[in-house]
Amino acid sequence: MLTIYNTLTKSKEVFKPLDGNKVRMYVCGMTVYDFCHLGHGRSMVAFDLVTRWLRFSGYELTYVRNITDIDDKIINRARDNGETFDALTARMIDAMHEDEARLNILPPDLEPRATDHIPGMHAMIQTLIDKDYAYAPGNGDVYYRVGKFVGYGKLSRKKIEDLRIGARIEVDEAKHDPLDFVLWKGVKPGEPSWESPWGPGRPGWHIECSVMSTCCLGDTFDIHGGGNDLEFPHHENEIAQSEAATGKPYANAWMHCGMIRINGEKMSKSLNNFFTIRDVLEKYHPEVVRYLLVSSHYRSSINYSEDSLKESKGALERFYHALRGLPRVEPVGGQSYIERFTQAMNDDFGTPEACAVLFDMVREINRLREGDEVAAAGLAARLRELAGVLGVLQMDAEDFLKAGAEGRVDAEQVEALIEARLAARAGKNWAESDRIRDELTALGVVLEDSKGGTTWRLAD
Repeated sequence: MLTIYNTLTKSKEVFKPLDGNKVRMYVCGMTVYDFCHLGHGRSMVAFDLVTRWLRFSGYELTYVRNITDIDDKIINRARDNGETFDALTARMIDAMHEDEARLNILPPDLEPRATDHIPGMHAMIQTLIDKDYAYAPGNGDVYYRVGKFVGYGKLSRKKIEDLRIGARIEVDEAKHDPLDFVLWKGVKPGEPSWESPWGPGRPGWHIECSVMSTCCLGDTFDIHGGGNDLEFPHHENEIAQSEAATGKPYANAWMHCGMIRINGEKMSKSLNNFFTIRDVLEKYHPEVVRYLLVSSHYRSSINYSEDSLKESKGALERFYHALRGLPRVEPVGGQSYIERFTQAMNDDFGTPEACAVLFDMVREINRLREGDEVAAAGLAARLRELAGVLGVLQMDAEDFLKAGAEGRVDAEQVEALIEARLAARAGKNWAESDRIRDELTALGVVLEDSKGGTTWRLAD
């Protein structure tokens, strides 16, 4: 029985879809003004994991993740680059999809873009005005009336009276209350704009997700997700807008993933302490990066370091060493491991415990290899099956263990030296055998002798 930690109630709850076996999930996606950093990768991988487990468990999932393709950062970056905002966003969306593919992230079922939903935003804003939850002061802007929404703060546990302390209204704003937020921004010189009932302008950030989510999934849906930095004000404002407009609960469960941290600080572009996904993938295999992101619980923060990536690489090497040389067969046995893995994942997607189960399987595979290769191969296939839920261990073992060799060593030279060493060993020429091993070690090659022969991999 799957339980999910619901940020709205601050407790784990048994997951019960609104409509039988069908699950509808919306996740806040990227604002596409630059390459995705590893913090974005954390969110994308976390909800890819949720997607995989829900489907593995037999749920019919509709997964929606939006793209914010108009906002201040996009406009400013396009202006700095001397290009149109849509040319910039088109490039960044392509780059995002490339990064996702390399990290083995499944594409969402729907990927709505904000600029395709402008009419829907107009309709929701007008509904809010009609219900007196929003107002247009006549300067081209439209604001949401925070004080009117009784449940404001229920997600973040923030109180309106506390938020008002220190809040202020900018000189050029026409807000009635410093906490009111913008739904529609009147046009400014040189900015892209769309016609609206309140004059030309563009949408505020929060209204975009309310419209895209309800358009794709209905007024109430099962899961809303995102990074925990979005809990306030973005998600709080989404709830206020959506529930005021529809008169219905917005999302049944709220899931928030932890951040990537560098020296204790959140990785972000605003702090200029970020590594883009493609920067990291220049140095580390994509599966190593993915394993780093899935081996920690999705709600916890991850401290990014060279050491943590090396640990991830070492863990994957242990897995692939167990798989190495075994034939690909149908999964056989391992029922106790399946049960333990399922129990871990059903407890709010408990990946650290699930990974521990996989390591136990590795130990058993290595034991079986000594006397029952058929059983070892069947359990290895089961290992791949369960690891597939985490999006790892789907490569050929030899390919992974030799990944990165191109450009570092000549594979043909390595194979020739191994053959020469085997010939020396067959002739009991131990000095020559040791000399060749030393030569390979100097090249950064690690040899592994077994009953099945000699294999090799690159050293760290």
